[in-house]
Amino acid sequence: MEGYKKIILIGAILIALVSAGIYYFFVYEKPKGIFLPPQVLEKPEKVAEKPPPQAPPEKPLVKEKKKVPETVLELEKSDNTVRRLAKELSSHPQWAIWLSNKNLIRRITAVIDNIAQGVSPRPHIPFLAPQGRFQVIKRNGLVYLNPASYRRYNLIADVFASLDVEGCVKVYQQLRPLFQEAYQELGYPNQDFQDTLFKAIIELLKTPLVKGEILLKKKVITYQMVDLQLEQLSPAQKHLIRMGPGNILKIQKKLREIALALGMPENQLPQSRVYYPENEQ
Repeated sequence: MEGYKKIILIGAILIALVSAGIYYFFVYEKPKGIFLPPQVLEKPEKVAEKPPPQAPPEKPLVKEKKKVPETVLELEKSDNTVRRLAKELSSHPQWAIWLSNKNLIRRITAVIDNIAQGVSPRPHIPFLAPQGRFQVIKRNGLVYLNPASYRRYNLIADVFASLDVEGCVKVYQQLRPLFQEAYQELGYPNQDFQDTLFKAIIELLKTPLVKGEILLKKKVITYQMVDLQLEQLSPAQKHLIRMGPGNILKIQKKLREIALALGMPENQLPQSRVYYPENEQ
């Protein structure tokens, strides 16, 4: 009996130990999983994405400029325009005084037309009349032009010589339609005013520089030159001679510069020439 109890006790102990082992293996210790090498996933090739279609660039809104109607110069109302454009052509104070006259375009056009024909332009420019009287020298019964008379024209020559050539040409081109209109009024509907301008310049450039005394003889209330070559010059050229050789040089120099600036070929411009008069009666 006692031996039987021992067997039962030993069996109970064995069952307890087996139960404890099973618990430890399956419950207490977490089972370790099987190690597998990590899978390397191949990255898919990037397909170049097409950029989304761009909308056409918006055109900047540009405000249309309103066309400003061109100002049409009227010959009748052109004096203020002429003064505004021409006032900067010379700093000489007398220049502004000359510009204060009326009908400037018509006056200048008539003066140039007269000179081109060799006619004296004096009726159109009374404001350019020299101060003082024409002077002569009487010696041994003969009458000579007094060189002191030349000084009466110094102001005109000085103002003319002070003109800016480039500015003159620019102003002339701006006012050329008005000159043409005024020229047509004189009875030249089919002629170019600029041709007449060149002709007038040539007429004055042909005037000789007289050196020496000029012998005169009485002609009613005026005088005429004894030298036939001088007396046969046009009235326009004789007016220039009365200004004296110094003033003639100034005026001819400026005329030459203006003609060249307007495009006149130099070989068409007369060269200055000196003339010694014959003073035998």
